[in-house]
Amino acid sequence: MSDAVTALRAFNRFHTRFVGALDAHYMRSDLSLAEARLLYEIAHREALTASELQAELGLDAGYVSRLLRRLQARGWISRGRGKDARRRPIAITPAGRAAFGALDRRTRAEVETRLAPLGTTDRETLVKALETAQALLGGGEGADWTLRTFRPGDMGLIAARQSILYAEGWGWGRPMEILQGEITSAFLRDFQPGLEQCWVAERAGAMAGSVLLVDGGDNIAKLRLLYVEPWARGLGIGQALVAECIAFARAAGYAKMQLWTHSVLLSARRIYAAAGMTIVKTETHHVFGRPEEGEIWEMAL
Repeated sequence: MSDAVTALRAFNRFHTRFVGALDAHYMRSDLSLAEARLLYEIAHREALTASELQAELGLDAGYVSRLLRRLQARGWISRGRGKDARRRPIAITPAGRAAFGALDRRTRAEVETRLAPLGTTDRETLVKALETAQALLGGGEGADWTLRTFRPGDMGLIAARQSILYAEGWGWGRPMEILQGEITSAFLRDFQPGLEQCWVAERAGAMAGSVLLVDGGDNIAKLRLLYVEPWARGLGIGQALVAECIAFARAAGYAKMQLWTHSVLLSARRIYAAAGMTIVKTETHHVFGRPEEGEIWEMAL
């Protein structure tokens, strides 16, 4: 935790200087950074109210009111009718649109200058890193996420992340990492289109979870390696991944779905139970170096 706090504070100091957040005049304009941000929000949304701006930006109501008065005095925004000042719709005026356009072009040109030394690969790496940082810190564009099928590089990421999470949470170190590598390598090596698939959940460009469905033989589909990143839990991703597996297995003509899990993985077990799967066998094993209760779950398709 101490290292994470130190690193984030160091980045914040770097970033405030990088974007000129401490400058009295943002991008050599007559606006502070806060005024510029308010103008940006007003230019991109319709019928915005002061209370919505306050909630969106996490600012004090009185501070927002003072900033809006300054923008209105410049003739850049207008205020409609409402029950009270905080609920009066705000609109950008033609003069405000022109001022914002000039500021936006200046900002974009400045950022492009900063990024110019980076090659295409480095820019793609930067975009991915920024999206991941936003997702981890609860930012990004809302809580939206998407599902896609696997692509090159995913198996290595899936094996690595699950190995790390199981080591941190349950102490399942090298044996679990070996198992992860074996499962993902076998999936790629023996992949059967139409009978097998992997789905990856993404949020703000970062992998938020994944699951594999493989042919287990005897007309059985096996669900394997379901996981959801800790920062993405509570969004319904685990349930959606399991639902994809069930729908795919039914469409492929499997008679049964089966999986292997452990009694300590409570969140996953709740998802399986909600999907209609039941425990058909339990046994204690020592695969991970200590006694663990494994479970076989099944459902008819």
